[in-house]
Amino acid sequence: MMNDFNKIKKYIPQREPMIMVGDLLSYEETIAKSSFVIDEDNIFVKDGRFSEAGLLENMAQTAALGKGYEFSLLHKAVPLGFIGGVRNFVVKAIPKVNDELQTIITVKHKMMNVTMADAQVFVDDVLQASCELKIFINPETS
Repeated sequence: MMNDFNKIKKYIPQREPMIMVGDLLSYEETIAKSSFVIDEDNIFVKDGRFSEAGLLENMAQTAALGKGYEFSLLHKAVPLGFIGGVRNFVVKAIPKVNDELQTIITVKHKMMNVTMADAQVFVDDVLQASCELKIFINPETS
């Protein structure tokens, strides 16, 4: 599987070399799932391993990808979002180059412009990292 950045650029604000999602695998109102293959020239790779910061960025971008896709279905402009907080960030394993991440964002609560979501990153169905994200959507961009 190749990362198709051109396909997802319409849903997220990030651009190369900061794109850490490759495809939107599925979307429901409260669940978004992405995939991403780690390339050896990725800015978050050192000594053949993807960093903790890269895992967190992948989680945040999966949340953005799901929200961007949701807004596109509503024929609205894709909003800008910001991570306002990260809780309980746990890394169980560090993925390596050529691993395919599958990241799941599950929305727990929405109130006005704030979303609380659980994030999980898997490689071959094995949990690599998880956390809770607090996401703020800029109402002026939606």
